[in-house]
Parts: sequence; structure tokens; C-alpha cells
Amino acid sequence: MNDDRLPPVAPEVTATLVENLSPRLRKRLDAAVTKLGARPTHRDADTVTIDVDDETELRLYAPSGVVATTDAITCGCLLAPACVHRAAAACAAPAAQAPPELADQPSAAAPEPASVTDPASVTDPASASGPAFVTGPDLAPDPDPAPDSASPPEVASPDQRAAAEALWAAGAAVLEAGVDGAGAVAQSALLRAAHTARLRQLPRAAGAALSVVTLLRAARAGDPSYRTADLVTALAELLGTAHRVRTASGPELAAVRGRARRPYSPDGSLRLYGLFTEPVVTDSGHGGVRTWVAGSDGRLFTVGDVAPGGVGRALGVADRAVRLGDSALTHRELGRAGLAVSGAMVSPDGRLGAGKGVKAVTAGGAAWTEPPLAALWETPPSEQATRALRSVSRYADPDGGGSDLLFLDVEILGALRESGGSCLLARCEGGGRVRLTVADDDPALAHRDNMMLLAAAPGTRLRIIGRLVPAPHPRLTLLACSHPSGAGTIDLGLDRLRRADLPDPNAPVHPAPPHGGSGAHSPLYLLERRVEQTVPAGRAALGMLGDVTAETRRIRRAGLPTAAGLLTALCASAARRDRDLFGRLLPADTDGFAVHWLAAARYTAAVAESLCSAAWQPAQEGVR
Repeated sequence: MNDDRLPPVAPEVTATLVENLSPRLRKRLDAAVTKLGARPTHRDADTVTIDVDDETELRLYAPSGVVATTDAITCGCLLAPACVHRAAAACAAPAAQAPPELADQPSAAAPEPASVTDPASVTDPASASGPAFVTGPDLAPDPDPAPDSASPPEVASPDQRAAAEALWAAGAAVLEAGVDGAGAVAQSALLRAAHTARLRQLPRAAGAALSVVTLLRAARAGDPSYRTADLVTALAELLGTAHRVRTASGPELAAVRGRARRPYSPDGSLRLYGLFTEPVVTDSGHGGVRTWVAGSDGRLFTVGDVAPGGVGRALGVADRAVRLGDSALTHRELGRAGLAVSGAMVSPDGRLGAGKGVKAVTAGGAAWTEPPLAALWETPPSEQATRALRSVSRYADPDGGGSDLLFLDVEILGALRESGGSCLLARCEGGGRVRLTVADDDPALAHRDNMMLLAAAPGTRLRIIGRLVPAPHPRLTLLACSHPSGAGTIDLGLDRLRRADLPDPNAPVHPAPPHGGSGAHSPLYLLERRVEQTVPAGRAALGMLGDVTAETRRIRRAGLPTAAGLLTALCASAARRDRDLFGRLLPADTDGFAVHWLAAARYTAAVAESLCSAAWQPAQEGVR
């Protein structure tokens, strides 16, 4: 049984079922989840049935696509409803969360780091990531000065502080145990904290907790798409947001709390021109598409349709009519056509609303080489990257708007092997080189096959649209490109290229570089490595790594004394175990270790973003 065949389960349902188990059954829960995962399932309308054994069936009822109550999970065994099977099924299923077209995206709130060209110049977290994280117990930045008014700035309510403390405790417990020890019981604590946070109007922190649970399950299930770096990011977001709820005030508190649904505001009449359509498939089981359009002034907007359903729904929705006014265009068609909209409603991140007062009619589109779309490719790549980095920054304001897309003219050089696989290497106008990667490896989508065909056609010149990937070298996920023949465009996740579409393979081309080296390796990776090593095995494993003097000396020689100090403090905190007067070991200081780990994670992310910005500058473009 694959958990993507089970309906999503509300976090409070899973938490309640696990909490109601006896201590003896809790110890058996992880084994039960694994055993249940190997059993066959079948769906009948809104009910999914799992064959626990030859005589026992377990049913999950999801009338709205989500299992919303504990009574919706029933088991036919003799111990039901107090059996372990119901809780195991809830733990095996995806955690329900709002679809990305509705939900506020969780991220730790802080200003983006300043761009630097010399990593050695970033020696303090305050200069790299806005509010400083220190290695002591007090992580709070100095609050902004209060405006001249009679009333003090708003602070979190006692209930919100309590919810944030529960989130912090659950996140710190995951760091203490690591992936190997963060089983179903630890995950249920996160789910309970997430549910409480959402009830206390903290959707941003709640979303961060659900992301951690989803990644923990992927890691423990051996999902090939799982990356430790993703879990590092999610944990840093969870802990950072939970901490700042307790310390923020005024406008900062509003940003940290987030919004469950982003508000829409009137934007009058818009003349829109289609750019492309991309499939959207999430780990939570949602699927759909997002169509990108541009206004006559160059602003970017999206029209989305995302709901529970996975990749199958994404492929089907692409040919459904967009839900905007009276337009009969499908998403695919809108990506190459146009709309005239009156009474437009737009969210801060550019999503177009479909309210009753919105009217839209089909209009002519524009080629990528024609105004107003052609202007998107005229902005220098370095400026586009700076703007996109503000959007994808882990500490970006979720209501700050902006897009993470880049518009480039490139020449394909060929495939390039990397440590994690391969990518497509291309040369931008001006000589800089950029690595292009697959947006989604799902074989049902066209991304991978299209990239393989393009890699076999070096010398092909394309106009492309990609999404910035923060890295110490120019890197994008490739989303759309002009047709190699020059006629039309290709949505690389939905349309499939053919060999006949590509230029003559015998045509002369510029050779690709013989290797994928990226120049000198910043010693910052020594700190990044320790931050990542904590996540799989927990605090104790990091504490057994021994002396890090040689590593800190190397980091200091590179001009990063703050990184060296953070590494020393992190490893010392991991190894520290105090004893009582009788020589007995006291419980580990999980909160203190979480503080040190979060400081290191935040610092490395800030420097990495600065290195990414520097990599796109004209003087440093290219793979060396």
C-alpha cells in the first residue's frame, strides 16, 4: 500500500487516535504502520478499504476528500475501536493541509540577507540574515521602535504563546531524536501542535509543522525524492517561526502569524497575455495546474486550480476551463492566448481571484518575442536573480509579492554530471552558464523526457522560463521554452517534444565543458554538514563526532569567524550531558541544543543566499 492511495487525514484526527492508545500499543505503532503499508487497498467512491488480514478490513471514509473525524476510520478487528490499526492507518495517510493555491506558505520571517560577492565578508548572522541569532538562550531580535501612538504594539496572546511553545517543544524533540527516532508518536505531537496553532490563528507555524511531518514520513519510508536539506529547511522554519511568535510585536507579529487565506484586493481592468502552464503536484496529495500570465505593464499573475488528486488530477485539469469570468479557455489554451479582465481581484502574490464581480473574456495573446512579453527577457539575468531570490528566500515576507521566475535566452551545451545526478548546461547571452534541472521527476509528467531530448541537441538556441534554485552557481528548474523550430512554445511538464522537433544532430555545436566543477569550495559546508547530520540521527550522534578544532580553524582561515563559533557551540551543546549530585545523568537540554542548531541553520542559509546572488553577477557568471 502506498500512502498516496489513502485520503489525507486531518492532523487532529491522527493526533487524537495516537493519544488514545495505551502505552503498550504506542510502542507497537511504528511496526503497525509499516505492516499496514504492505497491505492491499481498494477504493469505492469516498471509502478506501485496507485489508488488514484475510478476515479484517479497515475503512477510511473521506466524503470531501479528507478524513475529518475519528469516527471516519473504522476497523473490524476484535479490539476496535481501541486497536492500533486505526491510528496506524491515520499515520500512514498524508496529513491534510490547505492546497497551495489557498494556503499561506510557511517560512521563517526575517529580511533577506544582503548580497555579497565575497563569502568571507559575511561574518555575522546579523549582517547576513537581518535579526541576529546568537548562541545563547536568547534568540530574540531587538524589537522595532514603537510608532508614536497611545497604544503599545500588539503582542501574541497567551494562547498563541502557549501554542508556539508546544510547536517549539515538538520541533526540538524531533531534533533530539532525529529521523530514526521520530516515529508516529513524535509525529502525532507535531500534528496536535499544528492543529492547536491553526485554532489559535497561527497558520504559518501550523503549516511549517505539517511540512516537517510530511518530510519525516518520506524519510522513514525511504522515498527516493526525500532530501535531508528539505527537512533542515522545514525544521528551521518551524523553530524560527515558533520562537518569533513569542517575541515579535506589531507588524512583525502579523507577518509571523501568517494568513490561512491571503486577501484579495481590487485591481481594476487588466489585459493579460498567456506565458505558460505548469503542473502542480504536492507531497500532501494535491494536484492541479498553475497558468502564468503577464499584464501589459509586465506584472506577472497566476490562475490556479489545485485540489486533492495528485498527478492524475494535474494532467486532467490542464484541459479544463479556467475558473475566471466567462472565459471558456482551458489552462493550456490560456498559456498561449490572452484575457481581458474587468473587476479583477488580485492577491499579494499575484493570484487572480474568481469572485462574482470578476468578468473575463478571451482576447488575443502575444508571442514571447512580441511586446509586452518580450520585455521580460530584456532584464539582465543578475537583476532577475536578485528579484527572484527575494521571493524564494526562507526569510521572505510571504505577503511581499514578487516572482521566482527567470526569463533567459540560452544556447544548450549538453548534459552535465553532478554528484546528485545530471542536469542540462546552457550558455546565457553574455557568456554566463546556467544549470537547468527537472522541475518534477514523476514519470507521468513530461519534464524528464523533454530534458533528455534537449540534452541530446547541443547548440539549440531557446528562449526559456525557469524557477530560481538557490545555489552557489546559476541554477534553474526548467518550466517552459520556445519550440526548437521557432514556432510556438512548450510547457515542459505537459507537452512532449519529439526527436523530429530538434535541430539536425550533425550541425556544428559549441562543446560543453569536460567536467562539472564549480571552482573553490567554501568551507561553510563544514558547518552545513554538521547541521544536516543532526537531522537523520539526532543530537546524540552529533555529540559523538569528536573534536572539531581542525574544522573551525579552516573556517576561520577563510574569514568566517562567526561560522567557526557556531560550529564549536553546536557540537559542544550536542555532547554536553550534566550530572546531578549523585553522578547520575540529567536529561539532555533539548531546548538549548535547538537554539544552537537553529542559529547555525539560519546563518548557513543566509550566507548561501548571498553566494547565490553573487553567482549571478556578470563578473562571476559561468561554471568554472
